[in-house]
Amino acid sequence: MMIYLKQASTTPETDSHDVRDLVQVMLARITVEGETAVRDYSRTFDKWEGDIIVSREALDAAAAQVPERLKDDIRFAHANIRRFAEAQRATLSDCAVEIIPGLMAGQKQIPISAAGCYVPGGRYSHAASAIMTITTAKVAGVPHIAACSPPRPGIGIPPAILYAMDLCGADVILNLGGVQGVAAMAHGHFGLPKADILVGPGNQYVAEAKRMLFGQVGIDMFAGPTDSMVVADASADAEIVAYDLVGQAEHGYNSPVWLVTDDEPLARRVMQIVPDLIASLPEVNRESARAAWDNMAEIILCDSREDMARVADAQAPEHLHVQARDLDWWLDRLRAYGSLFLGEETTVAFGDKTSGPNHVLPTSGAARYTGGLSVHKFMKTVTWQRATRPAVRPLAEATARISRLEGMEGHARSADIRLAKFYPGEHFELGVPDLSA
Repeated sequence: MMIYLKQASTTPETDSHDVRDLVQVMLARITVEGETAVRDYSRTFDKWEGDIIVSREALDAAAAQVPERLKDDIRFAHANIRRFAEAQRATLSDCAVEIIPGLMAGQKQIPISAAGCYVPGGRYSHAASAIMTITTAKVAGVPHIAACSPPRPGIGIPPAILYAMDLCGADVILNLGGVQGVAAMAHGHFGLPKADILVGPGNQYVAEAKRMLFGQVGIDMFAGPTDSMVVADASADAEIVAYDLVGQAEHGYNSPVWLVTDDEPLARRVMQIVPDLIASLPEVNRESARAAWDNMAEIILCDSREDMARVADAQAPEHLHVQARDLDWWLDRLRAYGSLFLGEETTVAFGDKTSGPNHVLPTSGAARYTGGLSVHKFMKTVTWQRATRPAVRPLAEATARISRLEGMEGHARSADIRLAKFYPGEHFELGVPDLSA
């Protein structure tokens, strides 16, 4: 049983007809006009008249502007994210097995050839997104990594983002944002190889462009507004819970946050604290957080921890933070989330910025069927097989009969010819089996 102490008045919209129509027009024009259209859109939307490719000199100048303490922080985050990605990479291995005597089959792990990493700009400078996407592609062994981010008029990409992109191993960096940025990487403009995959978060226009380009290129996932859930029992600290909810609400007006609890006093206390915490934020953050809290936030009261777990699995949040007793029970029980945060000692903000696991995660319930960005997204698991002549007989006989059952005579004959060559003069029953009996 569950009771809503606070219920959302609206639901997040990941796109609209207007967004789809505009993105479709932009992509069609870029397909026809190429770099000319890309530059025009950059002038129109980013107010950018400078170089598209960021030069080595510009990267060095940007690095010189970044305070040493901030460089240390970026290097700290990069080391953690790289270490976790390397651990993921170690779980992927080649293998081989003898299926039947004389038939060997196996798999190989092959990195894709080129990746395009989108790093959001706009209100916030997402240096962490640069680290998450580029580092992970680098650890996977991708030979060419392009990255782009919206330039600021007369300035370009902010220095800290450029420093992070360069540190993490981007081969080429583009002063491009929005639809034109992802399209340029997908099409291979400005001397780039065409991207095999586009990754990284972005606004609704970037998300829609990736959706429309999917098939021509791979993408990490279809992303909507970010969302977060806190699951808490009576042992939780109401103030910490409230801070965590507000911290995630500041992502934007359409970012849902949920509190799921079996303790009504905790829920009431959080509801009391949150408005004051929002009011204390800087104005640019305050308006986003207030809109998200007022319109999108929900507080759900449950009877038991099992009910709480069922609510969490049904919602499949991007971020799921458990602040409750017996954390091992929750780790074993929960089934649907983008990334799981266990205990009050951690927070989604750690995962967003520095702790190691990737912050590019499934939203809008997609955690029911997929995980987040990882080295696996940049790798192809391909298979191979090799047969010796003794293995041909059982393989060819069964293949010929199944092929004829399916009406695929050409397939059957490619098996027949091997039997004829390797076992001359022998008779085989290779016709369609009689299934009428």
